[in-house]
Amino acid sequence: MNITEIMRLLQFTDSTFPVGTFSFSNGLETAGFENMVYDKDTLHDFVKSQAWQATFTDGIAALCTHRAFLAGDYKKILEADNTLILCKMNDEARQMLKRMGKKLGELAIRLFDTDIAKNWLEDIKAGNTPGTYPVAQGIAFAAAGISEKDLFCSHQYGVVNMVLSAALRCIRVSHYDAQEILYSMSAEVEDLYNQVKDMKIGEMHAFFPELDILASLHEKGNMRMFMN
Repeated sequence: MNITEIMRLLQFTDSTFPVGTFSFSNGLETAGFENMVYDKDTLHDFVKSQAWQATFTDGIAALCTHRAFLAGDYKKILEADNTLILCKMNDEARQMLKRMGKKLGELAIRLFDTDIAKNWLEDIKAGNTPGTYPVAQGIAFAAAGISEKDLFCSHQYGVVNMVLSAALRCIRVSHYDAQEILYSMSAEVEDLYNQVKDMKIGEMHAFFPELDILASLHEKGNMRMFMN
């Protein structure tokens, strides 16, 4: 990678990138309230589950979108978008992906001169496609000239860091604990990428029922710091 590509990768991966990642906990708030996640070890298990679930749904969608963008296959991008939303069992996950996706789509048309990003945002506003965040990432990273492997790295970092940032606000863990978990999870990303890099859109799958139950409870919870 040249310096420009590295800078753009850092920009799109930064926790301050204005797409709203800080607003969601991915069910962690309820897991903490129910005393299922309460220390470094239980948080590590929770983060690993989130990373795996995202790998075989969001990760595949992002990679397929990246390739479709480079091939100029807009229909394949819409297919990835509409298939991904069907993999999300709880409304909170669907709302999170659509809200963040639309935000990144709006940024994309300001950063890149590409008809694909413009058409996709128009289809979101018209209700023709959900506008999920991983698909937006696939479009943005491809348009910026960032490789699909670096896209997957950024995607995984975003998932893990989103949960860890939320944990510092609602779980009794320290910044040191969070950084140790992030460092440990980084060593698994290469293997996860190798597992999904050849998978097609129709191979997306997710079976982590505890995460969906926690998110569903969060939707009706009375004590909330994070959006639902």
